[in-house]
Amino acid sequence: QVQLVESGGGLVQPGGSARLSCAASRNSISFYTMGWYRQAPGKQRELVAAITNGGNTNYTESVKGRFTISRDNTKGTVYLQMNSLKPEDTAVYFCNARLYGFDFWGRGTQVTVSS
Repeated sequence: QVQLVESGGGLVQPGGSARLSCAASRNSISFYTMGWYRQAPGKQRELVAAITNGGNTNYTESVKGRFTISRDNTKGTVYLQMNSLKPEDTAVYFCNARLYGFDFWGRGTQVTVSS
């Protein structure tokens, strides 16, 4: 069982930056694939970025070159650095931990990109 707590959301102006953090209840997330998902109003939840236990990353096309996912296994924390934010990035962002087909989710943090 892994509990995940996201932080770092809020209101950001278009073109601005924000960094999301996801703190796990246990430091031993090194075996987990960690990911960030988002869900905008009226839309399905979508994968934004993921990082494997080996450090391999993948991103949805719309955020490539703007977002960076990273992890610090010693702190049990995963980050999502978001730059050049656009209004269409507005969503609730969820942290995910996956291991052997089991998924654990945080409660989400709201990111609103608006002037």
